[in-house]
Amino acid sequence: MRVSGVIRGIARTNEIFNILAEFSPGLRRRLASALRVSQSEENRPVKAWDRENDVPWVPPEYADEHGLVGVGGSLSPTYLIRAYAEGVFPWFGEGDPYLWWSPNPRAIFDVQTGLHISRRLARTYRSGKFQITFNQAFGQVIRACGDRPEGTWITSDMVAAYEELHRLRVAHSVEAWQDGELAGGIYGVSINAFFAAESMFFRRTDASKVTMIALFERLREKRFALVDTQMLTEHTERLGAFEVSREHYLDLLNAAIEKEGVRF
Repeated sequence: MRVSGVIRGIARTNEIFNILAEFSPGLRRRLASALRVSQSEENRPVKAWDRENDVPWVPPEYADEHGLVGVGGSLSPTYLIRAYAEGVFPWFGEGDPYLWWSPNPRAIFDVQTGLHISRRLARTYRSGKFQITFNQAFGQVIRACGDRPEGTWITSDMVAAYEELHRLRVAHSVEAWQDGELAGGIYGVSINAFFAAESMFFRRTDASKVTMIALFERLREKRFALVDTQMLTEHTERLGAFEVSREHYLDLLNAAIEKEGVRF
């Protein structure tokens, strides 16, 4: 995977720079060259997969029939940022081992085409019934997304990990408010022109949908290139999501991450 765009796009703080510096010998060599430091320790041999035993997943093309690529590891920013940059994401239940996935096919949205919006929903969005904010209540949004009677994959470990990504300005939220109360929201992860929409919730009718509309308006305005929704559901399909092969998805992902100058 090409990483120059990741270096330029994410290394906006020392913390994120340090995370990226742990990715791979190839990436460290680029960073070392850019900073004009010695590369004497950067030339150790690596395996053909360039795994260096530092991540628990194999490349997506080696996934099993269900899309499983690995088990274990941690949810540190190092792991999570690298996983998304390689087309991999975590998904598991409370008390389960950490599971890493790269399904085939993969569900995405076309950023330019946007969402399938009914006239009624468009009127609701324009009416000002909900007040929209960005990154004002990330912790509340992710916890509300995980508050489901049927159970959730947004475990306590996931909440802590993504709140750390939010602190590093890699994870973001969109909130819908009504009468001063949080009515709905969505959160996800961005790397340059790539956005992974993780989950959404609503407490009042249409609240989650208006946050989706607001999200897509922002992504188009900021020139994002790819919105990943991982696996297709009836709900996301009605909103305009569609499936592509994993191979095509990885090509789109590489291009989005290489796109410079894009910020959420």
